[in-house]
Amino acid sequence: MIIAIIIATIVIAVFFFLQLPKFGRTPTGERLKTIAISPNWKNGKFNNLSYTPNLTEGMSYYAVVKEFLFNKSKNLRPPATLPSSQTDLLKLDPDKNILVWFGHSSYFMQVDGKKILVDPVFSGAASPLEFTTKSFAGSDIYTTNDIPEIDYLFLSHDHWDHLDYETLVKLKQKIRKIICPLGTGEHLERWGFDTNRIIEKDWNQEVLLEEGFKVIVTPARHFSGRGLRRNRTLWVPIY
Repeated sequence: MIIAIIIATIVIAVFFFLQLPKFGRTPTGERLKTIAISPNWKNGKFNNLSYTPNLTEGMSYYAVVKEFLFNKSKNLRPPATLPSSQTDLLKLDPDKNILVWFGHSSYFMQVDGKKILVDPVFSGAASPLEFTTKSFAGSDIYTTNDIPEIDYLFLSHDHWDHLDYETLVKLKQKIRKIICPLGTGEHLERWGFDTNRIIEKDWNQEVLLEEGFKVIVTPARHFSGRGLRRNRTLWVPIY
């Protein structure tokens, strides 16, 4: 009886934890209908263009968990603070083109005066649990306060190291337009973003943002998902 109570308590705790806003929301309504007619949506999920098994050949879930828990490499984190320098993004010359790499997948670009942000993660962790998957020392010198008004935010997919709830909520009022994959807009709407500011596109589609700025969406081999379920989809914006 005691074991059953403990298990039930854990299950209930996990259920309510997964309901937190940071996990986003599963697409419904018209958005789900749009996803369902995508040529890349089959059997209830997006599919990579090349066959991609859940596990590496010869591996099992037991082996993966065992490797993760007991055989972690000692070289997962750099031995010292990463060398870095900070650019004052609030005082940029609008006539200069610039690229700033924040670390991992996060970038800032100024092109022809337009300010573009890609997969920003400034919360210090790429995980729903703040004490795990911490950013490397030296790659965390920027905060949302250092980011200027953004013309275009690009989101490649909804993994925690690309779509950061805390960062986006703090940047909400600074972002003019968001370009993201099909379905990702559901997360953004739950977080209070105006639907009119969200542009969702499928692989190989394109959108003219304004004269001289056209986005062509191209596929990459990966998967997505913020909760317990994964959807095999990822796109990379080319502009």
